[in-house]
Amino acid sequence: MYRHALVAIACLMSTTAAVAQTIAYPETRTVPQVDEQFGVKVADPYRWLENDVRNDPQVAAWVAAENKATDAYLSTLPGRDIFKRRLTALFDYERFGVPNREGGRYFYNRNSGLQNQSVLYVRDSLTGPGRVLIDPNGWSKDGATALAEWSPSKDGKKLLYSIQDGGSDWRKLRVLDVDTGRILDDQIDWVKFGLTASWAKDGSGFYYARFPTPEKGQEFQSQNLNSRLYFHKLGTPQTADRLVHERPDQPKYTLSPSVTDDGRWLVIGIDGPGNHAEYAVVDLTKPNDRPRTIIKTDDVDWGLSGAKGNTLYFTTTQGAPRLRVVAIDLTSPTPTPREVVAEDKAVLGGANLVGQRLFATYLVDAKTEVRRFTLDGKPDGTIALPGIGTVGGVGGDLDDNEGFFAFSSFATPTTIYRYDVATRAVTPWAQPKAAFDPARYDVRQRFYTSKDGTKVPMFIVRAKDVTGPAPTLLYAYGGFNIPVLPGFSPGRIAWLEQGGVLAVANIRGGGEYGKAWHDGGKLLNKQNVFDDFIGAGEDLIAQGITGKGQLAIQGGSNGGLLVGAVVNQRPDLFAAALPAVGVMDMLRFDRFTAGRYWVDDYGVPAKEADFRNLLAYSPYHNVKAGVTYPAILATTADTDDRVVPGHTFKYTAMLQSKEIGPKPHLVRIETRAGHGSGKPTDKVIEETADLWAFIAKWTGMQVKPIGQ
Repeated sequence: MYRHALVAIACLMSTTAAVAQTIAYPETRTVPQVDEQFGVKVADPYRWLENDVRNDPQVAAWVAAENKATDAYLSTLPGRDIFKRRLTALFDYERFGVPNREGGRYFYNRNSGLQNQSVLYVRDSLTGPGRVLIDPNGWSKDGATALAEWSPSKDGKKLLYSIQDGGSDWRKLRVLDVDTGRILDDQIDWVKFGLTASWAKDGSGFYYARFPTPEKGQEFQSQNLNSRLYFHKLGTPQTADRLVHERPDQPKYTLSPSVTDDGRWLVIGIDGPGNHAEYAVVDLTKPNDRPRTIIKTDDVDWGLSGAKGNTLYFTTTQGAPRLRVVAIDLTSPTPTPREVVAEDKAVLGGANLVGQRLFATYLVDAKTEVRRFTLDGKPDGTIALPGIGTVGGVGGDLDDNEGFFAFSSFATPTTIYRYDVATRAVTPWAQPKAAFDPARYDVRQRFYTSKDGTKVPMFIVRAKDVTGPAPTLLYAYGGFNIPVLPGFSPGRIAWLEQGGVLAVANIRGGGEYGKAWHDGGKLLNKQNVFDDFIGAGEDLIAQGITGKGQLAIQGGSNGGLLVGAVVNQRPDLFAAALPAVGVMDMLRFDRFTAGRYWVDDYGVPAKEADFRNLLAYSPYHNVKAGVTYPAILATTADTDDRVVPGHTFKYTAMLQSKEIGPKPHLVRIETRAGHGSGKPTDKVIEETADLWAFIAKWTGMQVKPIGQ
């Protein structure tokens, strides 16, 4: 059943003899699958690994065999137990989520430290005692059933919440009576991608978007099509829910509802391929009012910031690549965006209406500033932040005099702050005490030059006493207009404590510098993303931050694609690689679950120009035999229904089938876990210990017990 990995030829062994070893990989059968597109024949010998592990015993057996081989290898790593013990201590601190105030009550998440899932609490006043509303830790034996999104009604008497099982993107919605703690009979199925729901002002029910019930056996692989918007009246079955809006002419459009704070307007967001965006409104004071479209654009980003009366506020890239704030008067017969806050040199990350003010979060070289404006756009000061770091936006309501925000940085655990709109005072609301000294670490930002001359920022984090070349973990994402910002991770502290360096590159494809930065790394420009990441690695070595043979790389989802692609392109540059839940087959990604949403960044495999571009960098299709690859530990989860695990399964099988040197090329497949959200704390600790022990081995890190 097993075969031995081939050992590199003699000329390669001169540099790797000290680490070369024999690893038994499971035998993976091949199939004679060859597809032809645009005159190009493409082999896909591991197509059968796309099958759902829940339904295919052969795939399940392959997963078990791969995990057995990986566990056998990881058990030999001396740093594994040390990392696990230290990670357990680092995760064992009290942490809070940003509170949501409704009806005078404060709802918030809290984790005492090592709880697998955070618990939902409520306070009846700002400083009053908290009481438990929902504790999901008893929902399943393995801790993998999570309380996901939640939303209190405007009067604070009811709570709508979602249940996430095994990390799936699918959700079940339930309703809780806040006063009594009783769970109502209401249940909504087949909601996906978070809590796409919004309460009616009077608390009589809520609007929500869902997909049709999938065919049996296809729940976790079929495409997500035909989103529909409904209203659910409390106390009635889901089958009685009223259809509010649908787009049968556009099955790939996705709907999401938002009711304005005053309850007057239902705002319906509509997203489609080609970065198509629409917004429609329903006047809820008029019985049977039909949705009226107020925005309809392509290749323009829009985000709803809030409402005052009949005026909606949006952030948009329309006429502003770095975004601006506009307002739309819904009483106008031809609603037209009116500029409120003009485009700035900094990138506008988002805006919210709190306390009769508009709070805008800006990115300045991937660092956060929060600026305050009047509702007509006049500058009104800033929020004084505790340092260089990241703020996720100020939360609150238009008529509240207070807002809350979370602040964190690479060496600063997430702290929750309360902001008094009238006095401008910023005070800690929940400040954690983690088991390490933040003052030990230095966070700096430098700019390096990519292949085409573009200047790219990169954060470098290390202990102040680490000065010479050291084992370094380089991380990036590079896609979907998502910026990678300074943020705290207990897991990363465990790496830094061992004398390791963390580097985070803000490569193109992300949202750090607005639309142009995103466009520079998508579609036919995707190679820029890989060049930027390779440039970051070369710069770290050139600057003496790390040395040849000391550089590991990591990325997840789109970042997993990034890691897979650059390893194929520059296997000589990296000592180890950690691609997580990656999009690895770029010719078939759009055929499963959420993959159809990604064509705006990647392109359409059925179009010739896109096909040729995708084939050129697809990790699965470009593994090169005859060269030495870095050590690779890919990670995925058997129940990931966002980037289906078949991507990583096929990629791993291809790696293991090629003569690419003596270093291990393994996969770690988590059970009862999805794309990442809802993963129990104990599984996070175990996985992180495995990852750090693996790259420590291959970057030459000497792992030592901390505090012993």
